[in-house]
Amino acid sequence: MPEKKALNGDILYLMFDTANMHRWNDHLRTIDLTELDKQAHKAAIAWVLGKYEETEGGAKLDWSRIIEHSLFSFIQRSVMTDLKPQVFHRVVSEKSEEVNSYVLRCFDANVPDADPEFRSRLEGYLWSEKGSKEDDIIRAAHYLATRWEFKTIYDANRSMYGIENTKREIDEQISLHQDLIGVKKQKNGEDTFDFIDLIGQLRFQQRWARTPRIPRTAVLGHSLMVANMIFLNDFDRKADGRQIYNNYYTALFHDLPEVLTKDVITPIKVNVDGLAHILESYERELIQSKIMPLIPGSWHEELEFMVFEPFTDVDDARFGKRRGKDIKACDLMAAYIETKASMYYGISSRALEEGEKELRKKLLSNGTGIGAERILESLDRILA
Repeated sequence: MPEKKALNGDILYLMFDTANMHRWNDHLRTIDLTELDKQAHKAAIAWVLGKYEETEGGAKLDWSRIIEHSLFSFIQRSVMTDLKPQVFHRVVSEKSEEVNSYVLRCFDANVPDADPEFRSRLEGYLWSEKGSKEDDIIRAAHYLATRWEFKTIYDANRSMYGIENTKREIDEQISLHQDLIGVKKQKNGEDTFDFIDLIGQLRFQQRWARTPRIPRTAVLGHSLMVANMIFLNDFDRKADGRQIYNNYYTALFHDLPEVLTKDVITPIKVNVDGLAHILESYERELIQSKIMPLIPGSWHEELEFMVFEPFTDVDDARFGKRRGKDIKACDLMAAYIETKASMYYGISSRALEEGEKELRKKLLSNGTGIGAERILESLDRILA
């Protein structure tokens, strides 16, 4: 019997399917708001809050816990359909035993070949008190991401009954986390939250521009798929905490330059001589001039380490190891799922068909570090 892995096709599809979960769909929306994008934005905000606790509060955070618990809360939300947030949180608080058991049953049904240790840790998370500093950061990030979404729909829904109550409820939840340095700074309107807003703009940018797909996915949600994949791969490899941190946040922020340049599809980069080099140089200039001023100076070198050349293997004397080639394989796998799922739903095109074939070829050649062949076989079964 094949060894069970945390990184497998079933869990990838479970996460990807949240691109079909639409948030605030009982309100007028200026953009499509999906659960996948929300979880990605939440993960980025958690990084900002955690960095403040470390650099200004002197906290010693367990970043692996932040990453793992963020993923577990994502799994919980993915199987609880699209309940309104108020209903979801009330159900979870008042029926926690039943909800936890239901989440595990759904997880077992959807991910039957899950790694036993990973499943055990998920079960432990569901029944835990979630009272650590790391869990506080995740909860605060959740409500800050929710408020960001709410701001995008507020003006269009001012006349709707109950909208002011919703606004007040969100603000009240955020106020419960005033002990976090980043939440206080957010309240005071510090520049770092322009950084969070900038990241949120990656929710506007669709992947596979000009190519019809179902579900349509955005750059930010794609980045979370890559980040969660590399984390699951690191879980299987029993990587150390620093490598987990480097890999995850490099994956999460690897497309950050696109908020300044927009996505340029690979065929254009490859076939226009010198374009890739020009874009890389321009991206570096823009990151230094537009993004770095939005975050504290003490964070600059680390963000540069994550954003510049994210797909290279590195063993840095200061920041530690990063498996950039495996992150690239996860990036390709996330793109592959985007093509494969759309064709499974019945929406295809020459671009998608050619993309699926090319991505599969690259994964079989360069994806051994993440077990790409095994994952492709399971995705073929799921999306047959």
